[in-house]
Amino acid sequence: MRFVVIGAGMAGVLSGIRLRQAGYEDWTIYEKGDSVGGTWRENTYPGLSCDVPSHIYSYAFEPNPDWSHRFAPGAEIRAYFEGVARKYGVLPQIRFKEEVERLEFRGGRWQIAFKSGRRDEADVVIAATGVLHHPMIPDIEGLESFAGACFPRARWDHSAAVDGKRVGVIGTGSTAIQITSALVPRVRKFSLFQRTPQWIAPQENAAFTEAEKAGFRGDRAGFRKMADELTRNFHETFSNGVVDAKSEQMKNLEAICRANLESSVADPVLREKLRPNYRAACKRLIMSGDFYPAIQQPNAELVTDAIERIEPRGVRTKDGRLHELDVLVLATGFRVDQFLRPMRVLGRDGVDLEDVWKHRPDAYLSISIPNFPNLFMLNGPNGPVGNFSLITIADMQLHYVLQLVEELRAGRGREISASESAMARFSEEFDRAARNTIWATGCKSWYLDSRGVPAVWPFTYQRFTEEMAKPDLAAYDLRG
Repeated sequence: MRFVVIGAGMAGVLSGIRLRQAGYEDWTIYEKGDSVGGTWRENTYPGLSCDVPSHIYSYAFEPNPDWSHRFAPGAEIRAYFEGVARKYGVLPQIRFKEEVERLEFRGGRWQIAFKSGRRDEADVVIAATGVLHHPMIPDIEGLESFAGACFPRARWDHSAAVDGKRVGVIGTGSTAIQITSALVPRVRKFSLFQRTPQWIAPQENAAFTEAEKAGFRGDRAGFRKMADELTRNFHETFSNGVVDAKSEQMKNLEAICRANLESSVADPVLREKLRPNYRAACKRLIMSGDFYPAIQQPNAELVTDAIERIEPRGVRTKDGRLHELDVLVLATGFRVDQFLRPMRVLGRDGVDLEDVWKHRPDAYLSISIPNFPNLFMLNGPNGPVGNFSLITIADMQLHYVLQLVEELRAGRGREISASESAMARFSEEFDRAARNTIWATGCKSWYLDSRGVPAVWPFTYQRFTEEMAKPDLAAYDLRG
C-alpha cells in the first residue's frame, strides 16, 4: 500500500515514524511550509512557550532530558521535532512547499492534486493537518489603513522594531498573555485591548539546572517515572475535571484562579477589569506566573473600551480616544474549524466534505468520516484538543489507525471508513456528554461549534485510552 501524510508537524513526523515501524515504506509526507514543526514553525512570537509540561509534550519513544524549562519555549520545541525527524530518517520522505489543493477518492484510491501542479495517488491518506495555523483576522473597520507594522501573531514580523516603541495587542487569549509578559519590559508603551478577561492559573516556568538535566540523562528509569507521574497528575486533576463541570477538581481550580487574581493585582479597579464573569476553564485556561505583574507596570495599559476602528496612527476606541501605536499585533486566534479545509475533499461517489461539514465538522472518534474511506485524521473534529497532551493523543490515534489499515493489508477489504450509523450514535452520545463539561457553562470560546455545543472530547482520559486500544470493527464499513 501507498500512504500520503498531509502535514509535517508533530503528528505528521510521528506518522512517518510509526508507518516505518509497522513495516510500511511506500509513504510520503507533504508539507505546505519549508520545514517541519507545524504550529511551532508558524508561531515565533516573543514569549512563545507550551502550556503543557515539556516532559509530557514529548514523544514517548524519544524523551528529552535536556528541556531548558518546565514549559519549553517555542523555538526549542521546534528544534526537538526537527531533531526527531532527522534522527528517525523522516526528512528524506518529506516534500516541502507542497500544499494539497484537492483530494478525490476515485477508482479505489485517493487522487491528490497540489497547488504546484504536482499529482500523486495513495491507498491511504493520513491527515495530520492540525488546527492552529489558519489565523483569524478580525473584521475591524480601517484595519488596512494602519500606518505602522500590523500582523497576526502567527505571522510575526521580526523586521518590525518593538524595543522602545508603542505596541498594541488585540486579544486576550494565551498568546496575548505570553506576548504581554515578554514585551512589557521592552517597549515604551504597551496597550492590551481586551474584549473578554481570562482566568489565569498561577504557574512559574522554572528553568532546569544543569545538575537536574544531568540527573535526567543519567537515570532514565527515574526520568521515565517522573514523566509518568506528571502525566497521571495532569489527567487525574485537569483532564478528568474539565469534562464534569460539577467536579471537585473544577471547584479547586476555580478557587486557585480566584485567589491568584485577588493576591496578584493590587489596584481594585484593574482587578475587576481582569475578573471574568464565567467559570474558570470555560475558555482555554491560561497558565502564567508573570502576566499580572506585567500588566501592572507603569508602561502597560489594559484597554477595555470596545474598538471603534483602526486609523493610520492607531486604535480608536468607542470612548473617542485614539491609542497611538507604532506596532499592532492581532492575537485574535485561529480558524479552528478548518481541519482539512480549505482543500477540496471528495469521497465515495463524489460526496463533498464541504457539504458533509456544512453545519459543523464531525468525525467518528475524531478519526474517520463516513463515505471517505481510507482517510484518517489525527487530532480531528471532536478530539481532546483542550484537555490532553496532543502528542499522547496523536500516538494513540495512530495505533488505532494502523489497526484499521491492517484490515486492508490482510486482504479483508480494500476500503474502510466509519459507518453512518456509528457516526450518528457517537454524535448523539458526544453531544449529551458535552453539555455537562466546563466548556458548556456559559462563555463563548473556540471550543464551541455553530450550535454553541462544545466540540472537544467530553469524556474521560480513561475512556479515550479504551477507545483507542482496539477498533470496534462493527462500527466500520469495510468493503472489498
